[in-house]
Amino acid sequence: MLMQNNQAFENAKMTGDAIHAGQSLSSLFLTSAAEIVPAGKAICWEGDEATHLFQVEEGVVRLHRIIGEGRRVITGFHFAGDLIGASLQNDFLFTAEAVTECRIRRIARKSFHEEVARSNALGPAYISLLCQEAAAAHEQMVLLSKKNAEERLCSFIVKLASRRSPQPRQGLVRVPMNRQDIADHLGLTIETVSRTITKLASRNIVVPEGRHDLRIVNLARLAQLSGDADDFSENSCHRVKLH
Repeated sequence: MLMQNNQAFENAKMTGDAIHAGQSLSSLFLTSAAEIVPAGKAICWEGDEATHLFQVEEGVVRLHRIIGEGRRVITGFHFAGDLIGASLQNDFLFTAEAVTECRIRRIARKSFHEEVARSNALGPAYISLLCQEAAAAHEQMVLLSKKNAEERLCSFIVKLASRRSPQPRQGLVRVPMNRQDIADHLGLTIETVSRTITKLASRNIVVPEGRHDLRIVNLARLAQLSGDADDFSENSCHRVKLH
C-alpha cells in the first residue's frame, strides 16, 4: 500500500512538473474534469464575463456574434486541441456553441494566468497563441474584404484539408458544419455556397460525398482558386496531407 501511495505521489508530482515545465498550454487543463456538450448547446455567451478558458478535446465548436437585426456572423471554428477564450478581454466577444457533440475541459482564467506567469516556457507559448489568433483574425478580414465567393469557399476547404481529416479514404475531407454555418462564416448566402460547390464539382475539383464529406480531386487547382497561389503552389501542396 505504501508503495502504491508513493507511486501515486510520484505520478502526481510528474504531472505538476510537466505543467510547470511548460510543455504546452494544454497541460494546464489536465486537472479539470472533462465535460460533454451536446450539439447546438452554448459553452459560453457573448457579453458574459470571461471567467474561464476552454479547451476542445473532441468535436467542433463555432464562435459567432449577432449583429444588426439578428444576423449571425461566425468568426471561426475550433477543433480538437484548440483553446477558446485566450484573449485578454474581460467579457466574451462571442458565443461559443457546439457544432457536433463535444468534449471540453475548462480552467479558471485567474488560475490560467497565474500558471502562465509562474512558468518561463508557458509565457512565450501564450504570446504565440495570441499572435496566432491575431493572424487568424487578419486572414479572415482579408478573406471577407478582398476575395470573391469562389476564393472564399476554396480557402475554407483548403484550410479544412490542412487539418488532416481522419477519414481513411484518400482525398476525403470531413465537413462537420452545415452549409448555413459555412455561409455565415464566409459572408455568403447558403445558395451561393451550394452553387459554388456545384460549380467546383462540375469542374472535377471538389466532389460532395454525402452530407458531411468532400472529396478533393485536384488539390493544386483548389489551392490556386483560393487566391493564395503564392502560399499553396504546386511545390508546396505536399504540406496539405489528405487521408
